[in-house]
Amino acid sequence: MLYITDINRLRCNGIKVGKNGLGVVVCSGNVAGVFTQNAFRAPPVVVTEEHIKKGWIEGIIVNSGNANAFTGKQGIRNAKRMCELLARELKTDVERIAVASTGVIGVQLDMDWIESKFVEVYKGLGSSKDHAMAFAKSIMTTDSFPKIASCEVDGCKIAGVCKGAGMIHPNMATMLAFIFTNADFSSEELKETLKTAVKYSFNTISVDGDTSTNDMVLLVATGESRIGKDKFLEGLKSVCLNLAKQIVRDGEGATKVLKVEILNAREEDQALKGARAVVSSNLVKTAVFGCDPNWGRIIAVLGYAGIEVNEELDLTLRGYRNGELLREVRLVENGVGLGNEGVARMVMESADEVHFVIDLKLGNGKGYAYGCDLSYEYVRINSEYTS
Repeated sequence: MLYITDINRLRCNGIKVGKNGLGVVVCSGNVAGVFTQNAFRAPPVVVTEEHIKKGWIEGIIVNSGNANAFTGKQGIRNAKRMCELLARELKTDVERIAVASTGVIGVQLDMDWIESKFVEVYKGLGSSKDHAMAFAKSIMTTDSFPKIASCEVDGCKIAGVCKGAGMIHPNMATMLAFIFTNADFSSEELKETLKTAVKYSFNTISVDGDTSTNDMVLLVATGESRIGKDKFLEGLKSVCLNLAKQIVRDGEGATKVLKVEILNAREEDQALKGARAVVSSNLVKTAVFGCDPNWGRIIAVLGYAGIEVNEELDLTLRGYRNGELLREVRLVENGVGLGNEGVARMVMESADEVHFVIDLKLGNGKGYAYGCDLSYEYVRINSEYTS
C-alpha cells in the first residue's frame, strides 16, 4: 500500500477535534480538477476552480465540519483567507493554493478556530504514513473510516485520499478527493484523464441521491515519472474506483454494497444511465436492506430510466461475502420470472455485497454503478446531523 506521502516532496498533516477538522498538503505540481454541478456552488469550489486555471498549485488546505456553503461574500473572503494562511507560509502566490470544505451548509466558518489550528497543523507537517492518515482523518465528517487507495504502474505512483458517506449521487464527483502522482503530464493532459477516470468511478456511485454543494476532485502531478497515457489512465481509474467503492461501503447506515451491471444495452451511455437509475432507487435500496429479491422494482426503474429496454431481458442476482461469490441466482430469463425468490433471499441474507446483472440483449453497450442499501440508521444519522 502506498500513501500520498510516498509521492516525493509531498508533506501533509491534519487534526480532528470533535466534528471539526483541518488538513494541509504541501505539493508542487501540475493540477486538474472536477467540481460539483450543484447550482449553489460553495465558495471554496468557486475559489479553487479559479486558482487552478493556470494549471499549477503548491498546496491544499481543507476543513471539515463546516461546508462554507451558501455563505455569500463572507464565505468567499473566508475561503480566500484560508488560502492566504498557507500561501504566506510557503511564500507563494495565493492563487497557487487550493481550498476545500465539507460539513454543515449555511454557517459561517469559525476563522479564529481555523487560524489557531492552522499553526499547529503546519508545524507538524511530515511525510510519514502517520501524517498521511492524519490528513485522511481530518477531512472526515460522517465517515466511519479514512479512505485511501493507491497503485504503482511502471514506476509511476498514484495515491489518493477521499471523504464521503452521505450526500452521494452520480453527478460529477459527490465528495472530496485528492489524488497525487509522480507522473509527468501537463495540466491539460491531467484534465482529460481525470474526466475519464471520474466517469467510470465517482460518477458511478450513489448513496442517497443528493449531490453536495462542495464536491471536488483534484489531481496533482509532480512530474518525475514518464509513463504512457493509456497505462496512467488505467492506474488512475483503478485508484478512483477503489475510493468510490469505499464510499458506498461506508454509506451512512449501510449494511450491504449494491452493484448493478447492465450488459448488451444499445450503447454504453444507456447502460451507465440505466445502472445509475437502479442503484439510486429508494425502493430498490430498501429491498436490498430487507433482503427482498423484488426484481419487479428493478424492472420498473429501467422503464422510467429513459433508456431503450427489451421485455425479453435476463436478470441475475449474485451474492458476495468478503469478496467471495456465494451463489448466482437467475431471477428472470427472456422476460419471464423463474420463481427463484426463495433461494435469492437466502443468498441476500448471507451477503455483504449484492449484484444485479441485467442483460438487455439490444447491442454491445455495457456499464455499471455502485450503491448501498437504505437502512433505519441512515435516517437516524441524517436527522441528527446538525445537533
